[in-house]
Amino acid sequence: MSDFLTKLQNQKPKILSLLAFGFRLENGKYLYTTRLLEDQFTLTVIVEQNGQFTTRLVDNDSGELYVLHEVASAQGAFVGRLREEFEAVLEKVSTCFEIDVFRSPQAKQVIQYVRREYRDELEFLWPKLPDNAIFRRPDNKKWYAVLLTIQKEKLGLAGTDRVEILDLRMDPAELADIIDKVCYFPGWHMNKKHWVTICLDGTVDIDEIYRRIDTSFDLAGK
Repeated sequence: MSDFLTKLQNQKPKILSLLAFGFRLENGKYLYTTRLLEDQFTLTVIVEQNGQFTTRLVDNDSGELYVLHEVASAQGAFVGRLREEFEAVLEKVSTCFEIDVFRSPQAKQVIQYVRREYRDELEFLWPKLPDNAIFRRPDNKKWYAVLLTIQKEKLGLAGTDRVEILDLRMDPAELADIIDKVCYFPGWHMNKKHWVTICLDGTVDIDEIYRRIDTSFDLAGK
């Protein structure tokens, strides 16, 4: 699978952007068609209502599906050029999608709050960990929030189901009093003397989380 296709599996389409880009709605699916390699191939990009993303590349001479561009071992000037044009289209189409990795209501609220108050966007730094991301200050590049998905048992909670968590900076003098392993936990994968973890499952009120984000942002500026 193309790297772009893999990337888009964790994103959701912005319908108005798709339509503005040139997609058309047919039988409940959004389709975009373009020609590649001087009209030798027709590429159709298909976006389902649920966000599932697929492509179909047809050789215009034979009318048959062409798949060698998706085979990593296929080399040569011709397939290399076709692959470049194919991925260039997908890169442009990717601008019609937005990240949709974190699904809990509070995670979405946190993302919107940071976007609104600080104009920062999530950064996904680890390709092998697509459900881990950070927010950082633009002035000094220090992290002030980390969003992750882990199993509850790793925090000492009952169950093996996964939960989205938020790591935030906190004054060390306050940490000792606030850690209760119910609402607040030692910073997961962070310096436990300076970071705290919150489960984004409604245990902590969202307004309190907002205040903690503001404090973390300020601490990252010191």
